[in-house]
Amino acid sequence: METDGTRLAELNVRHTRRHMPTRRVALEPSYLPTAGGAAGSDLLAAVVAEFTPLIDEETRVRVPWLLRRVGDGGFEVPSIHLHHRLQTDTHGLDLSRHRLVDDGRGIVLELDVHGRPEPQVLGAFMAIMAMPPVARTPAIDAVRRALRRPGIHPHRWRVVRLIDGLPTRRPDLAAPAAPGVDTDPTGQGALWLGVADDRRWAMETLGLRPDLRADRAEVQRRYRRLVRAAHPDHGGAQDGAADRLAQLSEARTILLSLEVS
Repeated sequence: METDGTRLAELNVRHTRRHMPTRRVALEPSYLPTAGGAAGSDLLAAVVAEFTPLIDEETRVRVPWLLRRVGDGGFEVPSIHLHHRLQTDTHGLDLSRHRLVDDGRGIVLELDVHGRPEPQVLGAFMAIMAMPPVARTPAIDAVRRALRRPGIHPHRWRVVRLIDGLPTRRPDLAAPAAPGVDTDPTGQGALWLGVADDRRWAMETLGLRPDLRADRAEVQRRYRRLVRAAHPDHGGAQDGAADRLAQLSEARTILLSLEVS
């Protein structure tokens, strides 16, 4: 049951349903105020504290590294992190909503726990990236403190966990991108209309233009060139190399599986 009262902060994360084989995550417009009591930062930290311990250990070790990426200027969207593809398109995605609410008796932390934990953490990081630059540092600091004590909420909030989520809040239509996120950094947005999310992500990862049809040989050529450039043995940066190589490999697999010819 949802908590009645005054909404202080709200984070809306869109993602594939828990048992679906594909793993995608996007950020829906949220309410994360950073002035006054900084309820927005508090909520983001609470989400990270709640869900990080639920991520498998092998993947969880990348969370602090990813937070450093956010602090260093963010990461690209679309891209892939924590085995989830990050995107701006929300069409067909499930919704998890997390809130801070003042119900008149105190503050309630309302956590939607029906989805996988990785999208919730990624959604919090994407929300920080969407904040104005002046607000990012306090939010990152709050999340960093939460990572030092995962699973523990430092404030004396009442915690409500929505095990079944919000079944009445499952819109299938695409929602607008969150303010502050550049959804078309290349200026080619119109050319991508009608291109499936997975295909677009794979093409952008390999540097393929939307207005040119790439055959199998071109996909393989670009993959080999980018792998060589990203590999530490050939001068690529050691930090993040494994993640970058995994992205390139998955992008090639997606395009070849679509029988590019």
